[in-house]
Amino acid sequence: MENLNYGLIGNCKSAALISMDGAIDWCCLPEFDSPSVFARILDEKTGGSMQILLREDYRSSQSYLKNTNILHTIFTDGSNSFEVLDFMPRYKTEYNQYFTPPEIYRYIRILSGTPAVRFKYDPKLNYASGETQHVLKSDCIKSYISGSRYESVYLYTSFQLQDILESNEITLKNSGYILISYNEKLIDIDLNRVYLEYQRTKVYWLNWINRSRDYPLYNDLINRSLLVLKLLSYQGSGAILAAPTTSLPETIGESRNWDYRFCWLRDASLTLNTLVRLGHFSAARRYMTYLKNIIKSKDEHFQIMYGIRGERTLDEKILGHLSGYMHSRPVRIGNAAYLQIQNDIYGFLLDLILQYYQYFSGTLDEMEDIWSITRSLVRTVSNVWKNPDHGIWEIRQEPRHYVFSKIQCWVAVDRGIKIARMLHRTEYIAEWEKTANQIRHDIMSRGWSNNKKSFVQVYGGENLDASLLLVEDSGFLKADDEHYVNTVHAVKKELLRDGLMYRYKHADGLGLPHSSFTICTFWLVSSLYKIGMKDEAREIFEKTASCANHLGLLSEDIDFSSRRLLGNFPQGYSHIALIQSAILFSDETVKPSFVKP
Repeated sequence: MENLNYGLIGNCKSAALISMDGAIDWCCLPEFDSPSVFARILDEKTGGSMQILLREDYRSSQSYLKNTNILHTIFTDGSNSFEVLDFMPRYKTEYNQYFTPPEIYRYIRILSGTPAVRFKYDPKLNYASGETQHVLKSDCIKSYISGSRYESVYLYTSFQLQDILESNEITLKNSGYILISYNEKLIDIDLNRVYLEYQRTKVYWLNWINRSRDYPLYNDLINRSLLVLKLLSYQGSGAILAAPTTSLPETIGESRNWDYRFCWLRDASLTLNTLVRLGHFSAARRYMTYLKNIIKSKDEHFQIMYGIRGERTLDEKILGHLSGYMHSRPVRIGNAAYLQIQNDIYGFLLDLILQYYQYFSGTLDEMEDIWSITRSLVRTVSNVWKNPDHGIWEIRQEPRHYVFSKIQCWVAVDRGIKIARMLHRTEYIAEWEKTANQIRHDIMSRGWSNNKKSFVQVYGGENLDASLLLVEDSGFLKADDEHYVNTVHAVKKELLRDGLMYRYKHADGLGLPHSSFTICTFWLVSSLYKIGMKDEAREIFEKTASCANHLGLLSEDIDFSSRRLLGNFPQGYSHIALIQSAILFSDETVKPSFVKP
């Protein structure tokens, strides 16, 4: 586990991480946020996995089948070789419904010779919280755990069940399969059925990526990132997870370990914009439906994050029996940050609503409901923008006056004004413009440091943070405004290290940050590009993109010196930012101003 050299497979219902040597080290069934079946990534000894055991002279290589989420691993000793195609079925049925069963297929095909292999099948259900027992049935192995929560999984295979259960050596003479299913199968499983599921799933992914816009530069990086985002989307509601994992640490041995199997509204605006821009209107519409189901309550209190089905309560719990990734404790499920006050959320919400009216307008009554929500949100912002909050980075300290939160409050009112104009509700505009001007004046007078010649993280402070790079993206300032240009240079000078960005460098209650926050480096890339420093922007982009693992997947964090991937993985927001940065270099509609440093 020296690096996160894992491939992600999934079917928009759940997902699994598979190592370069073919071990399934993380999987929750039946859904993303269910208790784990395999969690070796969080405890190498007791977490549970399914491993492929070979002699030491075997070597492996791994890739995705091009433009799919089917993982292809080849094992060879020079004369004997075989391949494993790992996937979770996803395709449309004859009734135009999606088939997304909670199961993993391992399709095994001989390439040469007669390879000998052993499988170590060691599921540890319910986060390895108790003893998982096995029952050898006539057609499968049933594994189950009793106690406060009963769980079970079933293994079907073309090999002898006893050989799988006892990890006996198997000589491969023909193609074979292993199917791990959360449900007991009601149909017979054979190699023909496995091949059919494989072909249907492959065709689905090829068709899906074929809808994407092509770019002359970095198209493969963009497509892989899009396929990651699709894997992180939840079929049941349209929600998009931040990541499919929990408690992968930002720094090895420290306690910055969080559960990211939830949907952050902050990510929503950028995600929607990206999906629409690249041609995935249907996926964007499904995500918008999830968001509408949250905001249609007309509740003035919106959380920063929700469960994938829209749950509001995400209580945090520590699993003390798991040792953590590379012994980085604690292992957490749930996320207490949902209780935080983060006033920037209103800007993201109203930007989403603006996109709703631009791209996804529904029935008249629905449009009127959302207009009511718009007015309510602007009214709320008018009342709370002067208050302190916890900020974009969810710092677990006392609330402060974060500049980015103030800017997003301005965004909220600005988007409200745009929506009012679009709907010809002009009677609201004068009052809202007055509020927007008050917020702007407050930010310019209290959020700017003459000493740093930059916006700062909090009113009265001198620390910088990478969110200040989004001042132009928000529409608060133009790219050629000297305040923005100077801020970009100041943030780069203070937070860039060895070509990667800190999000901030000061202590935050958990000590000093020690790793780079991946998205922040891509924010710097975009900012440098927009102020005319395109060559440097492209150099930083390519070096950052090269930090991805062997499959092109990125995590939340990167170690400055070793370039090791850290944090939850793969991270959706990192891949969104990669896409946004990559298309800058291809999209001829982007015409940045040139401003000398």
